[in-house]
This record gives sequence, structure tokens and C-alpha cells, in this order.
Amino acid sequence: MTSAGPTRAERRRNTEQRILAAARELFAERGFERTTIRAVASAAQVDPALVMQYFGSKQQLFSQAVRISVAGTGTGTGTGTGTGTEAGTDTGDRPRTGGPEALTDSLLASLGMKIGGLPEASLAMLRSMLTHPEAAEAARAALDHQITELAAAMSAGHEAERQAHDARLHAALAVATMVGVTIGHQLLGIDDLRRASPEEIAAALRPALHALVTGAE
Repeated sequence: MTSAGPTRAERRRNTEQRILAAARELFAERGFERTTIRAVASAAQVDPALVMQYFGSKQQLFSQAVRISVAGTGTGTGTGTGTGTEAGTDTGDRPRTGGPEALTDSLLASLGMKIGGLPEASLAMLRSMLTHPEAAEAARAALDHQITELAAAMSAGHEAERQAHDARLHAALAVATMVGVTIGHQLLGIDDLRRASPEEIAAALRPALHALVTGAE
């Protein structure tokens, strides 16, 4: 008896992942402006029309690649569209709802993975995000998605006493902190951050992140 082959949905997911893997590599190698849909399609061995069908535009393709390869430098609250820990970003750790301590631990554990070392492809994507307006817009969209997920996790269980605006502001500050530390450590090479161990950085940040998670004044 022969086993059934992959379903149509599985074939689509596999094709999308192949396209995203090719896009990550090319965006990292060539930057946003010099990467074309045709080049991505060629590297993924698919028709360019299929890339457009699945992702809509180069900016949207970059946005998905950012969610996998860059956006996780914020919170580690990936969208689940990626390949797990590849590129050190989407760890599969959605915002936890087990309380402020668990959520703070999740954020700090994610940060520890990022400052422990990102692959060159992720660093190149970060550089592209910082230097190309269209790439920056795609990155902002990916980070906004993280902020939304994190704000929902912060509000879980006590929506009545926490306004949505307040939760989003605190989530945005947490994401900005994580992104800033990652960029300072990995791209700018700030000496004091480089000299500190991930554990020291986590210990120093814990009170601030915990205050943001709980909404403490």
C-alpha cells in the first residue's frame, strides 16, 4: 500500500517556504532595491507569477521575510509563518498568557537568543531595514504585528483595568527596547553591551520589562 502524497495545502506551504528561503538569502546578499521578484522566483525554482500570487508585491514578500528573519529581534513573539529558529528570529514563542512573570521570562529568553549571535543573513536584513525606506516600512508592519500580539498577551485576564491604548504603548516600548538592544549589540557593537553577558543584560532589563508587562507606575 502506497502512502498518500502531500496535500494541496502542504504543497503550497512548502512552496511558500522555498520562496521565503530564497528571498531571505537574496535580500541579505543584494539588499532590498537590487532584489527582484524574477530573481527570487529563479532561486526558488518557481514562476514569477506564483511569487506575486502568494505574496502580492516585493514589499509584502520582504515583510514576510522580515517577520522570519528580522522582526523576532524584538520580542520572539513570531507570527508562526516562519521556520522556527532559523535566522534566530521566529522562535515559535507566542506571547505567553501565564502571567507577567512568564511573559517577562519569555521576552528575556528571546533577547538572550538574539544577542547570543545572529546569522549574517539576519544582520544583512537588519541593515537593509535601516537603510531602505520600503524595507523599513515592511519592517514597521512586521513589528506592529508583534506589538499587537504582545499587547493582547499583556491584557489577557485583566482587560477591564487596562486600556487597549495603554497596553499597546507598553508593548511598543518593550518591542523598541528589545530591537534597540539587539541593534546596539549586533550591528553597532557597543562595547559595554558586548562585554556584558546575556544573563547580565537580562537581569538589568528585567525590572523595566516587568513594569511594562504589568503596567506598573
